[in-house]
Amino acid sequence: SNMTCPNREQDRVFVGVFSVVFIFGLTLNLTALVVFLRNSKSRSHTTVYMIHLAFADILLVCTLPVRIYFHSVLPQGLPQDICEITGLIMLSNMYSSIFLLMCISFDRCIAVCFPLSSHVREGRKKAWCVCLGIWILTIATSLPIYFRKKKEYNITCFGGFPSYATEKAPLVSTLIMGFGIPLIIMILSSWGLIRAISKSTAVQTSDLVDSVRIKRMIITNLAIFLFCFLPYHIMLLILYASECSCPLLTAYRYSLMVACLNAMLDPVAYYFTTETFRRKMDVEAVRKIWQMNSHSSDGNTRSRAPLTT
Repeated sequence: SNMTCPNREQDRVFVGVFSVVFIFGLTLNLTALVVFLRNSKSRSHTTVYMIHLAFADILLVCTLPVRIYFHSVLPQGLPQDICEITGLIMLSNMYSSIFLLMCISFDRCIAVCFPLSSHVREGRKKAWCVCLGIWILTIATSLPIYFRKKKEYNITCFGGFPSYATEKAPLVSTLIMGFGIPLIIMILSSWGLIRAISKSTAVQTSDLVDSVRIKRMIITNLAIFLFCFLPYHIMLLILYASECSCPLLTAYRYSLMVACLNAMLDPVAYYFTTETFRRKMDVEAVRKIWQMNSHSSDGNTRSRAPLTT
């Protein structure tokens, strides 16, 4: 289907939102990247994922000027190749972000729930290998779409129907691998973290750890993830299940715009709360409290740990 549904009112919304996401997303993520790369001494395993997340978000926001141009001027002004390449960079980095957010959540959870496990400690050191795997996976799954699209589909840049994404096989793998599994892991990790913090006497009795704040951060991160990525994946499913119409295509384009907001919200949710953690709590002191507690009682030691993220 080559349905495009042009609408100048919507174009203004897209130009406005994409411009804001581009400016703030680029500034905040570059700032975060500089801070992380400078503080290499205090870098934790979670920080490795955050560096890659900032990089994925920068790559995503760098495709937005092309979309801003597309929605500002007549769509005929853009070559098909540029539309396809920037569209694929955006999508592959969106899924890189999803996988990295899942890893951050899981990494924090196991660090706090199993502080004494040497297997967990060794496993966490392989963070950069996991990141490499994520890049290989997202790039390898995107390239075939690009080469296939050139032969089979004639899409009017960003205005067209997402033909490939709504085919049965790609849709099923996207919904399960690209979104469903990461979402389940994030929900379970968030629940595990909140449970560990609630049950930990070291955290509850310490003035150094603000457990309410940590719980709020965990819930906020999960809420941002759902807010950004759930509408887009629901829209893919709806487009697959129903006849394409202009209102549906419009809703799909808005859902993709909402997914892009994640690149701007990530640094706020992750990097700056992490920096605040570093300033607000003395991790060494927390570790000492936790160690004293774990020596004094054998029960429930698993859940006592500082949040060294």
